[in-house]
Amino acid sequence: MFSITVRDHVMVAHSFRGEVFGPAQRLHGATFVVDARFSRAELDSDNIVVDIGLATSELGEVLAELNYRNLDEVPVFAGINTSTEFLAKHIADQLAARVHAGSLGEGARGLAKIEVTLHESHVAWASYERPL
Repeated sequence: MFSITVRDHVMVAHSFRGEVFGPAQRLHGATFVVDARFSRAELDSDNIVVDIGLATSELGEVLAELNYRNLDEVPVFAGINTSTEFLAKHIADQLAARVHAGSLGEGARGLAKIEVTLHESHVAWASYERPL
């Protein structure tokens, strides 16, 4: 399996419901380093996985919808604990929709999967991997 990874970051505010979250139940900020890995079994006709420039641009656009936002106030997240794991899935799903819409070019239609990893710090991160 071949893969490429592009990286960006996002800064959000949010709070959680549930005792398991301890002090994170209060409004707090989080800055995530976000890696999006695109994979396929065989390279396309240009011998690439996907256009890195397009992948970088599309990741940036997905993150722009979240950046500097209080996620507690975003209607699509109403009543949802926007955990790192949940956000990794949300971002992966948004990227997958863009692949299917052709935003990453025709060659991207041959992608097999996307994995998104959100790094909370240098010692903790969460990922979500989904097929295309």
